[in-house]
Amino acid sequence: MKIALVGATGLVGSVMIQVLEEGKYIPLTSISAFIPVASEKSVGKEVSFNNRKYKIVSVAEAIKMKPDVALFSAGGEASREFAPLFAAAGCIVIDNSSAWRMDKDVPLVVPEVNGHVLTGRHKIIANPNCSTVQLVAALAPLHRKYNIQRLVISTYQSVTGTGVKAVQQLNNERNGITGSRVYPHPIDLNIFPHGGTFLPDGYTTEEQKLVDETRKIMQAPEIRVTATVVRVPVFGGHSESVNIEFEKPFELDEVNKIISTSKGIVLQDDVDKAVYPMPKYAEGRDEVFVGRVRRDKTLPNGLNMWIVSDNLRKGAATNAIQIAALLVKNEILKEE
Repeated sequence: MKIALVGATGLVGSVMIQVLEEGKYIPLTSISAFIPVASEKSVGKEVSFNNRKYKIVSVAEAIKMKPDVALFSAGGEASREFAPLFAAAGCIVIDNSSAWRMDKDVPLVVPEVNGHVLTGRHKIIANPNCSTVQLVAALAPLHRKYNIQRLVISTYQSVTGTGVKAVQQLNNERNGITGSRVYPHPIDLNIFPHGGTFLPDGYTTEEQKLVDETRKIMQAPEIRVTATVVRVPVFGGHSESVNIEFEKPFELDEVNKIISTSKGIVLQDDVDKAVYPMPKYAEGRDEVFVGRVRRDKTLPNGLNMWIVSDNLRKGAATNAIQIAALLVKNEILKEE
């Protein structure tokens, strides 16, 4: 299998390389070619993959090399321009940007939740927003059992969700260095309820993604969703406080059993020992961690929970590579 990585020099691109090197989802022996792709200014530079140096190539050169799959993490503008070119050449594109997520002809996939929607006819597949990935991974098994009616979500998102420049801003502020800023306010020793850009209705694009993507992935357009996105001074890992209203009654023991036995989910909930999910300990992991599971006593069928995951791994790189692995498993992509 020939794999192209578009955006190989970026933050998510570097994590995609790391996840591929681990060989957990796609065996290294099945990768016959690794093709790093980046902007024109990076062409000719080198990146390392599996103890080898590879020269970065242009989009045009990468397409000529006929990759089987292209992992895209180069931003929405690049995805809109270049993904169709790879697709036209017979390559399956797995795109990490928001460019294609709400296109009705493009599947938006979290493998554990809706991997069944993948078919051979899809040449572009969208990877959801990092906050959405961990949310639906935790909620889908409960939705199947109890039917979710409404969600109230507050996120606590790390600076890595914004990219390298945000990490640099936080580092600079912690070290008393004056440098370029990507946020409108200081992030160290601060939080602000602002992720993405503001829409006319007062919500942000990041909040709207949680609404639209959750409904699409879970194939439940009727779920009422409202969200507040908050940026916090954390380097790795997004956290979410989620209030759920179910149609059907539930028992907490059964809810915990469903969570703990669902693929890719880890239940961490022992408050007597101060055990609950935290981004510090989710960093570098591929699982979605769930805790603080408790009944909302103000609703007949209400539940509160706390969801944490590494936004660069399961929220981006790992999920994309899991999609590719599923394509291989379903023989949509053929291993050479």
